Amino acid sequence: MVIAVDFDGTIVEHEYPRIGREIPFAFDVLKRLQKEEFHQLILWTVREGELLEEALEFCRQRGLEFYAVNSDHPGTPYSDELISRKLKADIFIDDRNIGGLPDWGVIYRMVKYKQSWPEAMNSAETEYIRKKKPNLLIRLGEMLEASKR
Repeated sequence: MVIAVDFDGTIVEHEYPRIGREIPFAFDVLKRLQKEEFHQLILWTVREGELLEEALEFCRQRGLEFYAVNSDHPGTPYSDELISRKLKADIFIDDRNIGGLPDWGVIYRMVKYKQSWPEAMNSAETEYIRKKKPNLLIRLGEMLEASKR
């Protein structure tokens, strides 16, 4: 599967033109999708020139290489006159999604298990809620109530 990934606000916090702090688990999930699932990742960003090179080096230092950058295939130069900037990707991961950027764990489940947004959210949220124990005060209160009976 071809996955286009934005940089600012998606992989790192939005501090453009500076590079923001890493968003937790972004690099882990992207590397895992590349390695385990064999997806092709395309960096899809407004960055150009030196700012783009800085972003690519930032990713390389963290072990992430992209199949292509701002194009469908490696080495294809972008040109307004020759090529549409719209990518032929199966999935776009971007902080400008309706509803914003989901947690990277949710993104991983959606891609790996081919889940829709509601399926991923329901499975993640309900599983967490089902397994979560009540806090200590609630458990103490329940024990006191049970001892009164």
